[in-house]
Amino acid sequence: MSEPSIREQLEMDPNGLYHEEQFSDQRAGQIRKLTPVTPEGAVDSSRPVMFVGSTQVMTPAGALPLSFELPGETIGEAAKHFAEEAEKAIERTMEELKRMQREAQSSIVVPGQGGPGGPGMPGQDPMGKIQLK
Repeated sequence: MSEPSIREQLEMDPNGLYHEEQFSDQRAGQIRKLTPVTPEGAVDSSRPVMFVGSTQVMTPAGALPLSFELPGETIGEAAKHFAEEAEKAIERTMEELKRMQREAQSSIVVPGQGGPGGPGMPGQDPMGKIQLK
């Protein structure tokens, strides 16, 4: 089976559109209210309104943006869940970063341990220096 083309990947679903509103307390973050709409732009009451929170966390490498779904049927309810859901998103992100770091560390070739072009290859001494013969 072939991979979908770029055009196929970027095709928008006219039956899955949302109108977006953005709210902020200008301190902790932002909440996006996603109201489902029909292809004609009218509110689609057959699908639920969704709320998505976003914030950023400062790391030694700079700001790390986070997005997370918020439960609730009103913007007020969503705002009440913001801190709890942001904390969960931070914890998930930190666990993912730790997992990625472990994977990266396990793939590092340490000098003196062999590996491609390392000691033990013809023309090299145990210190990794090239020997001319």
